[in-house]
Amino acid sequence: MAPANPEIPPFLVEDALLASAVLGRGIPEDAELELSRAAASYHLGEVAERHLRRAEALAPGHVAVLIGLYRFYFYKGQLPEALAIAEKCLDKAARDNCLPADWRRVRATDAEFGRYDNPLPRFFLFTLKGLAYLKMRLGLLEEGRDAALKLLELDPSDKVGARVLLEVLDRVGHDDE
Repeated sequence: MAPANPEIPPFLVEDALLASAVLGRGIPEDAELELSRAAASYHLGEVAERHLRRAEALAPGHVAVLIGLYRFYFYKGQLPEALAIAEKCLDKAARDNCLPADWRRVRATDAEFGRYDNPLPRFFLFTLKGLAYLKMRLGLLEEGRDAALKLLELDPSDKVGARVLLEVLDRVGHDDE
């Protein structure tokens, strides 16, 4: 096995693996082409976004498109837009897992959240983590805390990393970072 590329953050590798696994199947070829064009033109923000929106029109609600949009907005620092996409991802993840539409009503027994090899519940968990993080970054600290606490309830072994978010919240106003 080749060593990990130290220039690529582990969460990006995880995100890419998740997107390319079971969740990315079944995308129309023309939508996949638009996603590739968006990636190639990332440095040209408006052009990349246009390709992403074309992919969305060709494959509305497809996980690969939603993840592409989320990544684009997140890494461009457009956090309100990223949050809107994260909410769409969470809605899709809830539907795909047959969970309540309101993430606050999801219970640990509603899906196999403890089976880390199961991509659909895992997608829900990672999406909820993204939602918690974005809420925090946008100053919605209590909403972010609620989402992180729910994440920890669903993933008590904390494979997804909710405790890190809660620790950051607990330090708000207590240090210079």
